[in-house]
Formats: sequence, structure tokens, C-alpha cells
Amino acid sequence: MPVSERQLAAFADTHAWTVPYDTSPRHLAGPGDGRHVTHGLAAVGWRRTSDPLSPEIVLTSPDQRFRLQFDPQSDTSAWWRLRAEPTDTEPHWYAEFGELVPAEVLSAATDALVAPPPGEQPDPWHLLSCAGWLLDPPGQAHSPDAMCHIELRHLDGHDAPSWHIETREPGYGDYAGPRIWHAYFDPRTPARLVTAFIAALADTSPLQRGMFNRTAHYSVVQEPSPLTPRQVVAAHTARLDALRTQARAARRQRPTTAKAPALPSTATPLRR
Repeated sequence: MPVSERQLAAFADTHAWTVPYDTSPRHLAGPGDGRHVTHGLAAVGWRRTSDPLSPEIVLTSPDQRFRLQFDPQSDTSAWWRLRAEPTDTEPHWYAEFGELVPAEVLSAATDALVAPPPGEQPDPWHLLSCAGWLLDPPGQAHSPDAMCHIELRHLDGHDAPSWHIETREPGYGDYAGPRIWHAYFDPRTPARLVTAFIAALADTSPLQRGMFNRTAHYSVVQEPSPLTPRQVVAAHTARLDALRTQARAARRQRPTTAKAPALPSTATPLRR
């Protein structure tokens, strides 16, 4: 099993001593446990290709086309970087995420990458509107507390726009406050990844955080959760099992495509 019993036990041990608190809104919940992301990818066969003794983690997909880098020593505000190499039929693309992006929101995008959801995807703007976000045409939306902003930006040389998502401190007048975290999807990023990220971000249900876990802002609301630590761990394990099943089904239905170019055996840091 890609995620070992020892790794699952370590996750369970961490959360066994953490009393969960319902934490909302999601964009202020803080990073949470990054293993929501890494365990999900490992469950479907992604492997660590970086130095095991380095704080940087690089996970590579079985076909070597996709890579996720986590770099807590990054010189920029992007701690997570997700990249796809080009093939004969599909373009390269790139996405990045800041330090304080909630792991559960980021994992929604990586889950959609490894286990594509079936059927037609919902309109992200409709999802935001239903969640009470203010739509500011064209191509902008703001969270009810006016701290998280989503914008479609058209760049020279690109037919499609790129997605920019930022959570910021409250501003003053026309001046925006300091940035708390950001997410960026370049124009070629598959739409299902962006939709999954936005759907998880706009979801009004709370995330679980411990009493002393780091959050993104003092205005976040925390209340005792009805979930027990054991239920939090069980939900994590059930999600990994579901991912394996969905990824296997997606591989069976996927048409044969040209192989991506092989990556070097020694992983190098990903840079935008």
C-alpha cells in the first residue's frame, strides 16, 4: 500500500491528542495537516523523488508527468507548486499555492487531478454565488467577509485567462491589506482542478482544527466540533480508500495517450 501502516499510525497519533474545533470561514482556517495532500497522492501511487533528508518534498506521479513540490524554505510566498509536463497531445501547466492555504482545499484540487470527477462540472461562479459570495462582473468574486478574492485575469499572449485567488487583511479605502495567502492557476490548468479548489474554498461547512493549531487570521471563528478525534482519522482513511477506487476506475476509462518525457532521476527544485 503506497501509504504505509506506519504513516497512517503517525497521522492517527497526531490527531488522537488534538481536540477538533469547527473552524470557519475556510479561507481563514490556516494550513491544517499537509498530509491531506501528500497522503492522497501517495495513495494512488505517487512517489517521493526528493532527498529524504531534505525539508523539501517532491512527489512524482507514476507516469512522471506530474510533480508536486512542497518547499517550506521557499524564497517566494509559494510553498506548494504543482506542475504538468507537456505530452504530444496535452500542454504543460502550472499552479502554485501559499503557505497558509488550507490543506483540505488544496487536496480537493489534487484529488481532482488523480481521480477526475465524472460528468459535467458545475460552474464555479454559480458555486460561489450559492455560498453567498459577491460576484463582481466581469470575472471577480469576493467572500462574504471581503477578505478572500477570486479574479480571472487575461494576460497578453494567452487565449484563456488565469485564475488568481488571494486572501488579504481588511484594507483601508481603495488600498488592499497585506496578503495572507494566494493561489494561482495558469491558463492551461484543467478546469476541473480550478472548479474543485473553488468548490472546496466556498464550502460553508467548517474545517477541523485543534485548539492551538495555527490559523490564518484572528477573526476566524472556532467552536467545539461534534466530531471526535477518532472520527477525524476515520474520515481521512476512508477518503484514501475512495481515492484509490476512483483512480483505478479513471485509469480503466482513460484512452491511451503519448508518454510524457522522462524526468531526470535526480529531482531538482521546481521554479516558476
